[in-house]
Parts: sequence; C-alpha cells; structure tokens
Amino acid sequence: MSKDGVLYIVATPIGNLDDLSVRALALLKQVDMIAAEDTRHSKRLLTHFGIDTRLTAYHDYSGERQVQHLLDLLMQGQNIALISDAGTPLISDPGYRLVRRVREAGLNVVPVPGPSAPLAALCASGLPTDSFAFVGFSPAKSAARKQFFSLHAASEHTLVCFESPHRIVASIDDAIEVLGAKRQAVLARELTKTFETFIGFSLGDIQQALADDANQSRGEMVLMIAPEPKPESSQLDAEAERLLGLLVNELPTKKAAALVSEFSGVSKKLLYQRALELKA
Repeated sequence: MSKDGVLYIVATPIGNLDDLSVRALALLKQVDMIAAEDTRHSKRLLTHFGIDTRLTAYHDYSGERQVQHLLDLLMQGQNIALISDAGTPLISDPGYRLVRRVREAGLNVVPVPGPSAPLAALCASGLPTDSFAFVGFSPAKSAARKQFFSLHAASEHTLVCFESPHRIVASIDDAIEVLGAKRQAVLARELTKTFETFIGFSLGDIQQALADDANQSRGEMVLMIAPEPKPESSQLDAEAERLLGLLVNELPTKKAAALVSEFSGVSKKLLYQRALELKA
C-alpha cells in the first residue's frame, strides 16, 4: 500500500442533510483533515453529524502556499477530504488547481459522488437531458448576459446555469429579448429544501410567475433553457413514402398516417398532409 495520502473529493448536501451519503459521512470522520470552501459554513454541517475532524480553508483566494501545504500533508501520508459549501466540489466551485497539482504529483484523487444542484434540477425539469451544457453563473451585466444568451441561441444542448436572486428577473427579461418568450425553460429554486419549486415550461411562464409572486425570486436557483426545436423536414424518406403509398388507398387517411408514423418515427402531421396529397 502506498504511504502517500489520498485527496477525496466529497459531495455534501445542497439542502436536505439526509442526502449526505453513508460513505461520505464515514470518510469525513476518518480523514486527517477537511479542506473546506468556508470553514464557518462547513462547521455547522460537521457539528450536525458529530464530526470533529480538523478543518482548514481552501477557496478561490487560496494561494500557492496553501496548495503546497496540502500537497505536503498528502505526501506525508495524511488523507484529506475536499468539500464545498454545498454539493459536489469543483462544479462552479474552487478546487481544480489543487486537484491538478495532486495528480501531477502522482498522488491519488478519489471522487465520493453525491448531491449536485445542476443534475438534481435537470433530471426533474422535463427538458431534454441527453445533451446539456453547464456554464456556472450567467454574466452579471445585462449587455454581457444578452451576448451570452445569443451565443447559446443555436446550441443543440440544454443550457444549465446558476442564477442569483437579485438579478433573476432581469436575466429572464434578457433571455426573452434574445430567445423569445416561448423558448422552453424551467427555473428550479431551493432544491431539496422546504420551499423547493420548479417554475414554468417556457421563459414566458417563468417571467409571469416572478411577476405574480416576489417570493419566487428568492433562494438558490438553477435556470435551464432547452435548445430550439429543430424544424420538421418537409421531405419523407423513401421507405416512409413507399409505405404510405401502399396504405393510403387501403385505409382511412388518418389510420394510414398513424401506422406509418409508428413504424418510421415521422410525425403524424407531416404524414397526414402527404397522404392527402396522394389521395388528391
């Protein structure tokens, strides 16, 4: 067994404390040190679970000196757990510089998976999940935000970003100006907490909900915007055209279109229109 220590990347709850995994709880008790984004914030979590492991700070403003200190401890055989204020470390949180240095030194970095706000929001949103882009926070200024939404306007991925309460209304207004009120979107608030809420199926829905209830502008937020739907092709593939041609004279038009749609995946609307043309 290597005498070097291990850096564990440990996910912590984003709201509901019951989401701390059994493995994470055991590791936080067993490691020699916990490196936390905000030691005061993390102390409350650790106290709740009766964890008295030594704490040290590691955050965006930690310099080379702190990175080297943690690296030295690992090389001395101490095990360290890296945690953020909430959720999975390094996901829009500091830490990658430390992880890179540890891996470059040939030491082990072990992930301990758990809560993640972007994934929790996305999986319950009802928006496409097969391809998505998480981009952290959207820009703070309106002009930069509009440019940001413009850059993603033609993306084929569901856009996932954090948003802050004091600018969520302005952000939605900017998104509507660039993408339109009908663009599919969902706003997730206060995930896993008492007032967890999923708002809307379009940017317009979200804008209206925020206007109707000021409380919907509070808390921690994840904004998700679906890609623009691809326009339906007006051309049928050869196999669908052939099958429709065979059925359209034997069955009612709607039935023929429905059967070919089930077989080919082509929309019933397009097939029905083509069937009417064939019967004319």
